[in-house]
Amino acid sequence: MAEPRNEFVVPVAAAGQRLDKFLVEHFSVYLSGSQTASSGASVDALDGIEPADEIDASDLIDDVEVIDAASETTPSSGSAVSRSRIQLLIDQGDVLVNGRAEKASLKLRGGESIRITGEPHPAPLKAVPEDIPLDIVYEDSDLAVINKPAGMMVHAGSGQSEDARSHGTLVNALLHRFSKLSATGGELRPGIVHRLDKDTSGLIIVAKNDRAHAALGEMFSSRQVRKTYIALVQDEMEREKGTINSAIARDPMRRTRMTTKPVDNARSAVSHWEVVRRLTTRFGRFTLVRVRIETGRTHQIRVHMASIGHPVVGDTLYGGAGQLTDQVAAQAATSRAARRNKAPERLVLGRNFLHAAHLEFPHPRTHKLITLDAPLPTELESYLARLEAPGQSYPEEKRTGASRRTPSPAEAELQAEAEAEAEAKTKASPPKTGPARKSAPSRKAAPARKTTRKAAPASKTRPLN
Repeated sequence: MAEPRNEFVVPVAAAGQRLDKFLVEHFSVYLSGSQTASSGASVDALDGIEPADEIDASDLIDDVEVIDAASETTPSSGSAVSRSRIQLLIDQGDVLVNGRAEKASLKLRGGESIRITGEPHPAPLKAVPEDIPLDIVYEDSDLAVINKPAGMMVHAGSGQSEDARSHGTLVNALLHRFSKLSATGGELRPGIVHRLDKDTSGLIIVAKNDRAHAALGEMFSSRQVRKTYIALVQDEMEREKGTINSAIARDPMRRTRMTTKPVDNARSAVSHWEVVRRLTTRFGRFTLVRVRIETGRTHQIRVHMASIGHPVVGDTLYGGAGQLTDQVAAQAATSRAARRNKAPERLVLGRNFLHAAHLEFPHPRTHKLITLDAPLPTELESYLARLEAPGQSYPEEKRTGASRRTPSPAEAELQAEAEAEAEAKTKASPPKTGPARKSAPSRKAAPARKTTRKAAPASKTRPLN
C-alpha cells in the first residue's frame, strides 16, 4: 500500500462541494494513498482519535457489557473520518487550501491543493457534578440502578461541542448524587458498568466501588445479567416468538451504523423476541414486542429488528419511521383542497420506541437475586394511546356536480348501501313513455331536459363514492 499523504489535489469532479464535506467524504481515501496526490510528507493526522461521526460516543453504544480501558478501540488509518475532527482541523487553521487557511464553508472549484499541517486537538473533557434529578430504582452500599430517561447521554462524548460533551450526562448527575463511585471506568465514566443509547430509556446499573464494578463486569461477560426491553416495531410480525442470531459489526460504509452483513471483526449477538400485542391502527400495522438480549452489542436490538424487516418505530438510523400519518384520513382526502382544509393527523415520537424494562442479576457481594422493573415512560404510553385512538371524522368535500363525505370506512360502507338501495328503487320504477314527454308544453319541458343533461355527470361520478 502506498504511503499516506498530507497533501493532495482536489479533483475537478468535486467542484461545488464545501471544503468540510469534501474532506469528510474523501480524506481517508487520500490518507490511504490510494488516490493520486501531489508530493507531501507521510502523515496520518487522525490515527488514535476515536471516531465521532457527528454524534456522541454514548449514542453509538447500545449496551456494552464491560467498561474498562482495554475495551476501547481506535480506528485504522483507512477508517471514515468524522466531521467533528475535520472541523477541529479547519478551526485550528491546519487545513490549507492553496497555502491559505480557509473556512469550512469554502466552495471548491477543483484543482486546489489541500495540505493538512497538524492534528485535531479537542478540548479536554471533564466530568463535573450537576444537580440533575435521578430516578433511582434501587440503591445500596455497592451499587445503584437508575431509570435513565431518553435524551440523556450516559457520559461525555467526543463528537459534541465542549458544553454538550461536558454537561447534562448521567455521569454529571451521578457525581452530584453520590459521594463515591467506582474508578474502573476512568475519570470520565465513574461508576459506569454498561451503557444505553442516548434515545433509549430504562434501567442501567452503576457501581459504587471497584470491587462491585469488577464483579458486575464479570456477570455481564458471563451473561448472568438478564436484560429485557420493550420495543414497538413496524408492521405485523407473523410468529409469536423467535430468536435472531446474527453477528454485528460496524458498517464500513456508514460509520454511525452497525450491520449484520458479513464484515471482518463482527461479534456474535443473540436476541430473543416475543409478541406482546399486535396493533392494527389508522396509522398502519405495528407489533409491541419484548426482547431479551444475551449479548450487549452496539445498537443490537435496533439492528437485529431492522435486519428482519421490522425496524423500531422512531429509529430513523435503521429505517424506522420518524413520523406516522393517519392513512385512513389521507386516503379519504381525494383532492388537494381537502388535504389543505384538514391535514391528516401525524404522530412524531422524537425518540426510539425502545425501553430497558427489566433487569435481573445476582448481587455482586451477597449473591442475592435482584429483580427490577421500570414501566414504560409517559411519552411512550401516550404515544401508544394516540396510535390506537379512533380517528376524527373528515369534513365534507365539495366537488363540481357531486357531493361526497367519507369520514371513515364504516360511513363509506353505509353510504354504498344507501346508494345501492336507491339504484334498486330507480330500476323498479316504470320508465316514462315517449308520448307522455311530447304531451308536455315544450317551453316548460325545456328546463327539465337541461336539468337532465346537467345531472348526467353526477351519475357518472356516483360509483367513485
